[in-house]
Amino acid sequence: MVLGTPSSKNMDLTLPSVAEELLREIKCSYCETSQISDEHLLGLKFIFGPTALYALDLVDQRSVTHVTSPSGRSTFQVTGSSGKVYTCYKACHYCSCPAFSFSVLRRNDSLMCKHILAVYLSQAIGCCQDLSVSDKQMSEILLAKED
Repeated sequence: MVLGTPSSKNMDLTLPSVAEELLREIKCSYCETSQISDEHLLGLKFIFGPTALYALDLVDQRSVTHVTSPSGRSTFQVTGSSGKVYTCYKACHYCSCPAFSFSVLRRNDSLMCKHILAVYLSQAIGCCQDLSVSDKQMSEILLAKED
Protein backbone atom coordinates (compact mmCIF):
# COMPACT_ATOMS: atom_id res chain seq x y z
CA MET A 1 0.00 0.00 0.00
CA VAL A 2 1.33 3.44 -0.95
CA LEU A 3 1.47 5.99 1.86
CA GLY A 4 -1.47 8.39 1.64
CA THR A 5 -3.50 6.03 -0.53
CA PRO A 6 -6.06 4.26 1.63
CA SER A 7 -7.07 0.75 0.79
CA SER A 8 -10.69 0.32 -0.27
CA LYS A 9 -11.42 -1.26 3.11
CA ASN A 10 -10.06 1.81 4.93
CA MET A 11 -11.85 4.15 2.54
CA ASP A 12 -15.18 2.58 3.47
CA LEU A 13 -14.44 3.31 7.11
CA THR A 14 -13.18 6.88 6.72
CA LEU A 15 -15.49 8.34 4.09
CA PRO A 16 -18.49 8.71 6.43
CA SER A 17 -16.35 10.55 8.99
CA VAL A 18 -15.03 12.83 6.24
CA ALA A 19 -18.62 13.55 5.20
CA GLU A 20 -19.62 14.24 8.82
CA GLU A 21 -16.70 16.63 9.25
CA LEU A 22 -17.61 18.47 6.05
CA LEU A 23 -21.20 18.87 7.24
CA ARG A 24 -19.94 20.20 10.61
CA GLU A 25 -17.74 22.71 8.79
CA ILE A 26 -20.65 23.79 6.60
CA LYS A 27 -22.80 24.33 9.70
CA CYS A 28 -20.14 26.45 11.44
CA SER A 29 -19.34 28.44 8.32
CA TYR A 30 -23.00 29.00 7.46
CA CYS A 31 -23.70 30.39 10.93
CA GLU A 32 -21.06 33.06 10.31
CA THR A 33 -21.61 33.90 6.63
CA SER A 34 -25.15 32.69 5.76
CA GLN A 35 -23.78 30.90 2.70
CA ILE A 36 -22.02 27.70 1.77
CA SER A 37 -18.49 28.49 0.62
CA ASP A 38 -17.12 27.43 -2.76
CA GLU A 39 -14.63 25.22 -0.91
CA HIS A 40 -17.45 23.40 0.87
CA LEU A 41 -19.45 23.07 -2.35
CA LEU A 42 -16.42 21.44 -3.98
CA GLY A 43 -16.11 19.14 -0.96
CA LEU A 44 -19.74 18.11 -1.33
CA LYS A 45 -19.23 17.44 -5.03
CA PHE A 46 -16.06 15.42 -4.33
CA ILE A 47 -17.64 13.24 -1.62
CA PHE A 48 -21.18 12.85 -2.95
CA GLY A 49 -20.77 13.38 -6.69
CA PRO A 50 -23.83 14.50 -8.64
CA THR A 51 -26.04 13.69 -5.65
CA ALA A 52 -24.76 16.89 -4.00
CA LEU A 53 -26.21 19.17 -6.68
CA TYR A 54 -29.61 17.46 -6.54
CA ALA A 55 -29.63 17.62 -2.74
CA LEU A 56 -28.72 21.32 -2.76
CA ASP A 57 -31.61 21.93 -5.15
CA LEU A 58 -33.99 20.25 -2.69
CA VAL A 59 -32.59 22.39 0.12
CA ASP A 60 -33.05 25.56 -1.97
CA GLN A 61 -36.67 24.54 -2.53
CA ARG A 62 -37.09 24.03 1.24
CA SER A 63 -38.28 20.48 0.56
CA VAL A 64 -37.18 18.97 3.90
CA THR A 65 -39.59 18.68 6.82
CA HIS A 66 -38.68 17.39 10.28
CA VAL A 67 -41.78 15.62 11.59
CA THR A 68 -42.15 15.11 15.37
CA SER A 69 -44.84 13.71 17.62
CA PRO A 70 -45.66 14.12 21.34
CA SER A 71 -44.20 10.66 22.08
CA GLY A 72 -40.78 11.90 20.95
CA ARG A 73 -40.70 10.01 17.69
CA SER A 74 -39.32 11.89 14.73
CA THR A 75 -38.55 11.40 11.09
CA PHE A 76 -37.94 13.50 8.01
CA GLN A 77 -40.05 13.87 4.92
CA VAL A 78 -38.52 15.18 1.73
CA THR A 79 -40.56 16.29 -1.23
CA GLY A 80 -38.64 15.02 -4.23
CA SER A 81 -38.21 16.83 -7.53
CA SER A 82 -41.21 14.90 -8.91
CA GLY A 83 -43.42 16.10 -6.03
CA LYS A 84 -43.51 12.69 -4.32
CA VAL A 85 -42.84 12.72 -0.58
CA TYR A 86 -40.20 10.32 0.73
CA THR A 87 -39.65 9.35 4.36
CA CYS A 88 -36.04 9.49 5.52
CA TYR A 89 -34.56 8.07 8.70
CA LYS A 90 -31.40 10.00 9.48
CA ALA A 91 -30.31 7.71 12.34
CA CYS A 92 -29.99 4.69 10.07
CA HIS A 93 -29.34 6.48 6.74
CA TYR A 94 -32.47 5.09 5.08
CA CYS A 95 -34.80 6.65 2.52
CA SER A 96 -37.95 5.21 0.98
CA CYS A 97 -37.02 6.38 -2.55
CA PRO A 98 -36.19 3.91 -5.34
CA ALA A 99 -32.76 5.51 -5.89
CA PHE A 100 -31.76 4.61 -2.33
CA SER A 101 -32.70 0.96 -2.86
CA PHE A 102 -30.89 0.78 -6.18
CA SER A 103 -27.83 3.05 -5.91
CA VAL A 104 -27.08 2.81 -2.20
CA LEU A 105 -28.21 -0.69 -1.22
CA ARG A 106 -27.99 -2.75 -4.39
CA ARG A 107 -25.17 -1.19 -6.42
CA ASN A 108 -23.33 0.40 -3.49
CA ASP A 109 -22.14 3.20 -5.77
CA SER A 110 -23.42 6.06 -3.64
CA LEU A 111 -23.03 6.91 0.03
CA MET A 112 -26.61 8.19 0.28
CA CYS A 113 -29.45 9.42 -1.89
CA LYS A 114 -30.19 13.08 -2.54
CA HIS A 115 -33.05 13.06 -0.03
CA ILE A 116 -30.91 11.98 2.92
CA LEU A 117 -28.16 14.40 1.95
CA ALA A 118 -30.78 17.16 1.73
CA VAL A 119 -31.82 16.29 5.30
CA TYR A 120 -28.24 16.68 6.52
CA LEU A 121 -27.68 19.90 4.58
CA SER A 122 -30.96 21.51 5.61
CA GLN A 123 -30.16 20.80 9.24
CA ALA A 124 -26.63 22.15 8.83
CA ILE A 125 -27.85 25.47 7.47
CA GLY A 126 -31.01 25.64 9.60
CA CYS A 127 -33.63 25.64 6.86
CA CYS A 128 -35.50 22.48 7.76
CA GLN A 129 -39.27 22.90 8.06
CA ASP A 130 -40.81 21.67 11.33
CA LEU A 131 -44.11 19.84 11.59
CA SER A 132 -45.72 18.48 14.75
CA VAL A 133 -48.19 15.67 14.28
CA SER A 134 -50.19 13.47 16.62
CA ASP A 135 -48.84 10.07 17.65
CA LYS A 136 -51.48 8.45 15.45
CA GLN A 137 -50.38 10.50 12.42
CA MET A 138 -46.75 9.63 13.14
CA SER A 139 -47.62 5.93 13.23
CA GLU A 140 -49.32 6.29 9.85
CA ILE A 141 -46.24 8.02 8.42
CA LEU A 142 -43.88 5.38 9.80
CA LEU A 143 -46.06 2.47 8.65
CA ALA A 144 -46.92 3.89 5.23
CA LYS A 145 -46.16 1.55 2.36
CA GLU A 146 -44.44 3.22 -0.56
CA ASP A 147 -45.85 2.74 -4.04
